[in-house]
Amino acid sequence: LKSNPSNNEEKEAQTQLTKSDELQRLHSQALSAYQQEDYEAAISLLDEILAVCVWDAELRELRAECYIKEGEPSKAISDLKAAAKLKNDNTEAFYKISRIYYQLGDHELSLSEVRECLKLDQDHKQCFSLYKQVKKLNKQIESAEEFIREGRYEDAINKYDSVMKTEPEVPIYATRAKERICHCLSKNQQATEAIKVCTEVLELEPTNVNALKDRAEAYLLEDLYEE
Repeated sequence: LKSNPSNNEEKEAQTQLTKSDELQRLHSQALSAYQQEDYEAAISLLDEILAVCVWDAELRELRAECYIKEGEPSKAISDLKAAAKLKNDNTEAFYKISRIYYQLGDHELSLSEVRECLKLDQDHKQCFSLYKQVKKLNKQIESAEEFIREGRYEDAINKYDSVMKTEPEVPIYATRAKERICHCLSKNQQATEAIKVCTEVLELEPTNVNALKDRAEAYLLEDLYEE
């Protein structure tokens, strides 16, 4: 503006300056809302800022934190993935993405993301600890599924029992393990046990199609046609 003043440029410069002041004001409000634990308001304000400052990694990480606090982890993943690309050696973003996938029951994606963290820093304590846990769980699930493909249902049941012991804190793994045990028992013609375990799964997830089909098969074995 100083080097070449003209009405047109002055107008444009003033507009940009006004917008800049407005964004700084919104940023202060967003931080304040976050500190007061009003995460919904913080998200709304950050949406406005990020519509303009698309490449700001810190703002994306802040919005991801708000999404996590609001119980919307899937939305947090999208912001964290962007932050991982925008900031060099962003081990923290990869760690958080891996943790979210793990909590959601997606152990394979969790393993993939935690490996990205360890590529950047092989001595990262949190990532290494999570990596060991996810790798162990992943191996047990793969092994159990291999047993099912081979028709070794007793072995698969034992392996899924191990899965529940490996991860007692995240409920989705116990539910998935029981769903597969219910399948194995039904296939192995252990009808009474199958009905019991399938029912446990359906109490947690009434619309679980796999458990419904496997329980139906078990009912057929017991001649319980109405059920």
